[in-house]
Amino acid sequence: MTIDAQRVDFIAVPTQDRARAEQFYAETLGLRKNPNSTDQWIELETDNVTLALVTPTEIGLPFEPLPFASVVLRVPDVGEARARLEAAGVEFKGETFDSGVCNGAAFRDPDGNGLMIHHRYAPYRDGTQP
Repeated sequence: MTIDAQRVDFIAVPTQDRARAEQFYAETLGLRKNPNSTDQWIELETDNVTLALVTPTEIGLPFEPLPFASVVLRVPDVGEARARLEAAGVEFKGETFDSGVCNGAAFRDPDGNGLMIHHRYAPYRDGTQP
């Protein structure tokens, strides 16, 4: 038995302060705000997935931030993106890693959600390019 999942429509990113989270994701990270967003439901777009800013306490659930690297954002150049984010006051958790096929750097949003910037620079095992 399967559910016939077709794709991921959005990732819920918990927040305790929707306005602060919107500012971080839209202004600091540069994600596009979906024009269908409302005051109570804010969606920010990447090319392949939507991040929805949710306030779990509004429906009686406790706030719990997403763990380490729950949302990983592909960027063209990790070093350049890291420098821009650090200049905007973002604190990274450790050094930039290089695995031999990709590199990345972890950080947290203002609510403590685990994020990462990432770039795959080596071909996939089947020889196709990232």
